[in-house]
Amino acid sequence: MEPSWKALLPFLVVIPIAIWTKQVIPGLFVALLFGSYLIDPTLLGGLRTMLSYMVDNIMQTNNIRIIIFLYVFAGLISMIKYTGGIKGFVHLISKKVKTARSALMLTWISTMVTFSDPDFRIVTIAPIMKALKERLKLSSQQIGFAIEVTSNPVVALIPLATAFVGYMVSVIDKALKTAGIDAKPYIVYVKSIPFNFFSLMIIIVGLYYSFFKYSRKGKARAMEKEMGKYMPVQQWNERLAVEFAEENASDINKGKTENPDETQGEEGEGMESCPRAYDKETPIKPWNLIVPLSIVLVLTLFLSWWDGHKGAKTFFDAFLRSDALGAMLEALFITVIITVVYFLLQKFKLADLLTHFVKGGNELMSVILMLALIWALSAVSEDLGFSQYITDHVKNWIPHYFVAPVLFLLGALISYFIGSSWGTWGMLMPLGVTLAHQSGANILLVIGAVFASGTFGAFASPLSDNTVTLCTILRLPVMEYARTKLVPAFIAAGMAAVLFGVMSFVMR
Repeated sequence: MEPSWKALLPFLVVIPIAIWTKQVIPGLFVALLFGSYLIDPTLLGGLRTMLSYMVDNIMQTNNIRIIIFLYVFAGLISMIKYTGGIKGFVHLISKKVKTARSALMLTWISTMVTFSDPDFRIVTIAPIMKALKERLKLSSQQIGFAIEVTSNPVVALIPLATAFVGYMVSVIDKALKTAGIDAKPYIVYVKSIPFNFFSLMIIIVGLYYSFFKYSRKGKARAMEKEMGKYMPVQQWNERLAVEFAEENASDINKGKTENPDETQGEEGEGMESCPRAYDKETPIKPWNLIVPLSIVLVLTLFLSWWDGHKGAKTFFDAFLRSDALGAMLEALFITVIITVVYFLLQKFKLADLLTHFVKGGNELMSVILMLALIWALSAVSEDLGFSQYITDHVKNWIPHYFVAPVLFLLGALISYFIGSSWGTWGMLMPLGVTLAHQSGANILLVIGAVFASGTFGAFASPLSDNTVTLCTILRLPVMEYARTKLVPAFIAAGMAAVLFGVMSFVMR
């Protein structure tokens, strides 16, 4: 098809619809359907074209591997929850902390063992900190901020053994193909990590706020007043959880009924509510968390090195040469097999393990659907002549030194309104990489800007599923808590925008 302004329409459609509905999937679906009818404007032709694009792109080897990785990883986490790994870790750690500073230090250090997924980190660490809050005179806001600043921003910077890696590599892969760039997407992703300036800046700002800025006593008094309004706040949080985090209300109610364990003493009340973390009957087995995560991390590192060590000049060069996604998938499958055997030796029933594995995987079906729509939409846009049109027209409108900062600010605005880092990445990455390629901007810097923009919304937006989940566990009012994060988020975003502007002049 001859390139024209129509190639821009799918991307112009997806963003306002996503902001209006506060959901990414409706915007992607409408944009894909609209683009398909631009290709085949007959009555059923557009629908058939859309289905064809979805099926063809899902069936690509790398895309199938992404879907399998996400599903299996979520299933593994679900089995860990069922067998008491999270609950055991909560009980193990909560008895070791004696001071407020050590509690906050624990929150930061615990990132090393809970970095696999932001939600996983939140449901693991938030109950521990909630249990310690009253005794150590910590405020819920202070706790929530320390947890969130070490969740999404940190996970986005880790290139191994996280739920984000597969998706981030996937959107880069699709964007590179859309722009006609021949490069290994995982290597590009690793090289772009230093340019996720928002994640780096919010971690620095977070350290200052966690250990120096907050007045513990003042915040504690303020939050005690809020606790008097707990019931309406909790009801509001739960409605948000259903609408924005796509959580099941029964999971939240199940979390509310959690009874404190007798061994927790004065921390017992703090464990009463832990949505999605564990059930009332869950045993206390910290090694059921430690062992699987250790195995998957060690195997991922080893298999990544092994896959690329032939012909590699250095140890780190082996990782760059490896098929990272394949190594992670192999490590994950081996870990699941070993973990199932490990759990069976503890007398857990195989049927129950399989049930929870499937349940966990199904929780990511909305993400998998979003991926399928993004892949298909990118293919439709390319067939409409998107890249060629950008080459002929748009590249002359935006100087190369404005591409990264403009994309960061635009993406930050979008991600704040939709509350989704993944959705923002999927929408903006093809546009960003194509703009960078055609205008002469540094592609790594632009990729970092897109990832940084989505991370801003995941951290700062009241619509973020991370924020809603955290507020439900800590009994915080979502909107008021989100407002307390805006100042540090804007500080970090301002610093990031300046860095993107400066580096755009330095790097070509």
